[in-house]
Amino acid sequence: MSRGQICTFTHELHCVCVCVFFLQAIVLVHWLLTVWACLITWLPTSYVLGNMSALAVGVWAIAQRDSIDAVLMFLIGLAVTILTDIVHFGLYYAAGEIQYKSVALDLFRFSGGMAILSLLLKPVSCFFVYQMYRERGGEYNVNFGKQRERIMKTDSLTDLCSLKNRAWA
Repeated sequence: MSRGQICTFTHELHCVCVCVFFLQAIVLVHWLLTVWACLITWLPTSYVLGNMSALAVGVWAIAQRDSIDAVLMFLIGLAVTILTDIVHFGLYYAAGEIQYKSVALDLFRFSGGMAILSLLLKPVSCFFVYQMYRERGGEYNVNFGKQRERIMKTDSLTDLCSLKNRAWA
């Protein structure tokens, strides 16, 4: 191995380690904030299931360091939970505040604050996950139509090659 190859290898290894560390930090922070948001039951089960499902896909993205699909699915999961969190807070915050006004108002405020902090951090997390998606080889623009056309062209080339081989046999 030449010195240039070693430097390239160590640079790629460093990039992979840094990306995995950022991904681990994102998953850990959002997991902790989701757990704290659910200290009392003012949010419905769909909030917990949606956020934990997105975080489970984040664990998959950590485990498969070279998978573009895992990072893309985690990015989509974070983006969807941004929308669902806004809906959950709009529907349940006022009712939770009334419900816990006399019993555990401070605990409700802490729980609500952690849920809102998680929501505020998600766009930043989406930005970093998108950068990781690009570093793993993802395209700048996600276009499923071109990918489908490329697969269809590959299939037609395969069929053409098999027909050519049959003709020569």
